[in-house]
Amino acid sequence: MTISSTSNTIAQGFPLHGQKADAAKTLKSAQDFESMAINQMLQPMFATEDDSDNMFSGGAGEKQFRPMLVEQIAKQMENNGGIGMTDAINRQMLAMQEQK
Repeated sequence: MTISSTSNTIAQGFPLHGQKADAAKTLKSAQDFESMAINQMLQPMFATEDDSDNMFSGGAGEKQFRPMLVEQIAKQMENNGGIGMTDAINRQMLAMQEQK
């Protein structure tokens, strides 16, 4: 496979097999992707926090549930406007779905 044939395949998108593009599902996917991207950006911020056991530390439970906390923070950030990726991703996904 050559580089040019790979780029043509990517530019064409995935065939919908006779189905029409579902704008609601595509928007939800774009929102989920932005939430995941925000989550990945926030993970290092919480990983650098001091894990020493002091009076206000959550101990092992806090360490265990921290990834879920960061995930929920990322979802709330995306629900409140995010970082502006959703619109661009949604437009691109819809354009790829409409191509044949």
